[in-house]
Amino acid sequence: MAIQSGKLLVAALGGVNEIGKNMYLLQYEDDIIVIDCGSKFPDESFLGIDLIVPDVTYLLDNADKVRALIVTHGHEDHIGGIPYLLKQLNIPIYASQLTVGLIEVKLREHRLLSETKLHVIDADTRLELGTVKITFFSTNHSIPDCLGVAFHTPEGIVVHTGDFKFDMSPVNRQYPDLHRMAEIGKNGVLLLMSESTNAERPGFTPSERLVGENIAEAFMKAEQKVFISTFASNVHRLQQIVDAAVQSGRKLVLLGRSMVNVTAVAQELGYLNIPDGMLIEAGDTDRFTPEKIAVLCTGSQGEPMAALSRLASSNHRQIDVMPGDTVIIAATAIPGNERNLARVIDNLYLLGARVIYGSGSATGMHVSGHGSQEELKLMLTLMKPRYFIPVHGEFRMLYQHRLLAQSVGVEMENIFIVNNGEVVEIQNQIARKNGKIPSGNTLVDGLGIGDIGNVVLRDRKQLSADGMLVAVVTLSKTEGCILSSPDIISRGFVYVRDSEELMNDISQLVISTIEKLQEENVSQWSAMKQTLREALGRFIFAQTKRRPMILPIIIEV
Repeated sequence: MAIQSGKLLVAALGGVNEIGKNMYLLQYEDDIIVIDCGSKFPDESFLGIDLIVPDVTYLLDNADKVRALIVTHGHEDHIGGIPYLLKQLNIPIYASQLTVGLIEVKLREHRLLSETKLHVIDADTRLELGTVKITFFSTNHSIPDCLGVAFHTPEGIVVHTGDFKFDMSPVNRQYPDLHRMAEIGKNGVLLLMSESTNAERPGFTPSERLVGENIAEAFMKAEQKVFISTFASNVHRLQQIVDAAVQSGRKLVLLGRSMVNVTAVAQELGYLNIPDGMLIEAGDTDRFTPEKIAVLCTGSQGEPMAALSRLASSNHRQIDVMPGDTVIIAATAIPGNERNLARVIDNLYLLGARVIYGSGSATGMHVSGHGSQEELKLMLTLMKPRYFIPVHGEFRMLYQHRLLAQSVGVEMENIFIVNNGEVVEIQNQIARKNGKIPSGNTLVDGLGIGDIGNVVLRDRKQLSADGMLVAVVTLSKTEGCILSSPDIISRGFVYVRDSEELMNDISQLVISTIEKLQEENVSQWSAMKQTLREALGRFIFAQTKRRPMILPIIIEV
């Protein structure tokens, strides 16, 4: 869409009406600043897809105007899409120290590190990118070095909170800077974009410190090996697990590539303190008695290929879960992952393990990193925005956040619940929705980025539902007649040996259809294939009530 002079535009390229894939942009005249570039994992409807990242068509179409990418923190739903963006648009990145460290791991894997400009910032950094000045403020979350961002534009101040909670006794002593937030609010906030993950949850989110005490107690009570799974990026939690292992006299094994990578980065940058000699390889556990072993692994969401899933199905090559071992799942399922995680827990119980999971008071192995309703209201009260856009959440979360904003005095007509791609335009400090920019999902499948579309997904769904039938017909090049009985190949449709009568009927139908086409002087292969496909489809559905993918192949000899 064309941009007129003196207008401020704000839009989401991902992160609203969904969990994950967070990406937002702010544009004033010819200066575009991008906030976060995350990814999300596909659900079962995206067959064979490895990762989903935002559609960045608008940024590519306006590449000369994009000044920088500001990253609020180092979680996958905020940094997972960065390598795929940089392969198309090389822009400078500004992020805090740990976040830069985690981004570097990704860029190294994609061989992009040497050509990317990474700038380390902190809460006291001040930037000037074109017509926009940028300041920051400290927040806390389930990963260190989280920042909120204030954009000082000619129209006014726009604040993006990033992910946050108000933990007043944080494990790492990185306190939320309420004074700076209040100062920004005192100066007048034109627009606030605030995360909505826990907008449905009343009260306050408990402190991470409570989890550490419960983990330490569980480690002391465990009589054999302890397996504990959590988000690899939750460095606070990792430190508490290390401390619990030290207190209980256990060596620590790391399982899962992301766990090993994050631990290495956090150690190198001083965010994680692991005593020398404490880490051992999985293959060395036989040298120690079970009560001296703790295993920290990935897979807290039940991901099929993650370490915990392989342990639960007894498929790990180096270490096994034995009867009497303790397994702690120090996370709650992200919406959509409940079934996978429940299956893993079932398998662990079948192995005879003692499983501790959930965030209730009885177990207390997890607290959210996101602020609940009272904290969201506190942020709104500190910032006192004229306009408000709830972000980072599904629609019901955005809706509840709107109600919270109204309860603390934000006018109903000044609150915008947007879809990805919808533009909020501000001119002369008056905001309104105005148009859309390209947005959506870019699908990553193996080495392919964006080359899988709806047609391919539809074919995959059809194959997964009803399988495939291939009909191979050999015709004489000179006479045009059928030279041999058609070859009928079934994959995922029916088992041929148990369905010989059906296969014979299909073969006869192919022959009769070809002969009829020859009588009508139809010789174009495309028309013959289409007629075969339709005739076989009608017959097969009538006989089986299934709709396999039908592939007619005609060969001339």
